[in-house]
Amino acid sequence: MILTRAKRLGDPHGTSLDIVIQGNIIEAIFPAGVAPQDGHEVIDLDDRVVMPGMWDEHVHFTLWAQHRRRVSLVEATSAAEAATVMANAVAANKKSAEPDRIVIGAGYRDGLWSDKKTTALLDSLTGDTPVVLTSVDVHSCWVNSAALDYLGVSGHRDDGVIAEREWFALSQKLADVDPITLDSWVLDAARHAASRGVVGIVDLEMTYNAPDWVRRATSYGSRYPLSVEAGVYPDDLDRAISEGLVSGVELAPGITIGPFKMITDGSLNTRTAHCVEPYLSVAGDDYGAMNFPPEEIEATLVKAQKAGFWLAVHAIGDRANEMVLEIMGRNNLTGRIEHAQLVREQDFERFGRLGITVSVQPEHAIDDRDVTDVYWADRAERAFALRKLVDNGAHLVLGSDAPVSPLDPWVSIAAAVTRTRDGREPWHLEQGLSITEAIDSSTRSTLEPGQPADIVALDADPLWLMGALGSDIPRASDALRELPVALTISAGVVTHSTLS
Repeated sequence: MILTRAKRLGDPHGTSLDIVIQGNIIEAIFPAGVAPQDGHEVIDLDDRVVMPGMWDEHVHFTLWAQHRRRVSLVEATSAAEAATVMANAVAANKKSAEPDRIVIGAGYRDGLWSDKKTTALLDSLTGDTPVVLTSVDVHSCWVNSAALDYLGVSGHRDDGVIAEREWFALSQKLADVDPITLDSWVLDAARHAASRGVVGIVDLEMTYNAPDWVRRATSYGSRYPLSVEAGVYPDDLDRAISEGLVSGVELAPGITIGPFKMITDGSLNTRTAHCVEPYLSVAGDDYGAMNFPPEEIEATLVKAQKAGFWLAVHAIGDRANEMVLEIMGRNNLTGRIEHAQLVREQDFERFGRLGITVSVQPEHAIDDRDVTDVYWADRAERAFALRKLVDNGAHLVLGSDAPVSPLDPWVSIAAAVTRTRDGREPWHLEQGLSITEAIDSSTRSTLEPGQPADIVALDADPLWLMGALGSDIPRASDALRELPVALTISAGVVTHSTLS
């Protein structure tokens, strides 16, 4: 394959090129029109800008595929409104030719709700149909009494709220969809990701999903639209070790074992992220909490790395980040900390010094700006502080945490650079990245001979857009979020094209 009349993103000369692809590798690069075309498929890019394909470094992909088909609660501004949305969904479900046994809503954000979540409220509007509402951060749910009975859950009869590890276990019951249907949903989500320039994902689904990805890749019949690194969680670590699996092992073309993931604390929206200081505007002294005792976290991480796994450690609160940094430094552990949303001033330099990558989700800052200004108002300057991390030597990689935020790298890039959305003034713009930094943190390769043939062609130049719109940050954010992708090539295979 030859991509002709391609212009590298950021080339000050705007040189038009031929990019020759052999298999899954960039074989050579010539001035446009020079590469021998015999035996090659030729794709004319008409001087479009090209860049390396993008990775989403943190997703829950099966959950994202399901989320795209669930009742949206994103716009709900109160418990009563969310319950009303579910009541309407229950009514519609009853009229369906094949009604679902349980109705699931997703994406509520209750941090600023003035009313309380109760089973009585849900029961009064949804009746005897089991109903589950999952929070936007996927760290808790709100259910009615019928759902408690249907799922065999004891307790929670007053508020119907189930959080953290108990919810993580329960959520697996909700993912019980027949494999053929689920795989079709996942493939649809994969194709949509490719249409936004994504060539690979780190899938941190909370199940032992490597066999699922092997099945999907095998049944697809050709190269799957995405490369996938499938994570492993503590409950499945011994199984993975017994099966001889380690990070980096390829199970099928493009499907490899990814990192070992451990969720050490909670989240901001659920007010369970473990903090040094108590949450503001919460009754009593609530610091959040760790999901495991520190000694268990340490022993498990050491075991996983010795077994050959890369580490991906969830830490959101500043106390959780402090504890994880201490554990990793004390044991010479390497890998990533996922999120690092709140960090003590003295801990920013430790990421770079210890060589720990920070896997961040910039859209969370935009989603949570108002919640942060309530619960972390006295420490907001060190929340979602991407600039401080970079300036202190940390290596950042960007992701979405879909379904918490949309799986779209241009959404993440826009959030990282502009720190805004929906026409609002930027929030702590001083903690933003440059457009070049954000793009570099979203890719794993370069456009050079010998590099992977992971390539994206764009219908607009993001560097030009930021130069032209930089004085109007909200408008620049909108433009980046909607940036059109003309062509995506993953491992030498076209996975998306709008070219005629």
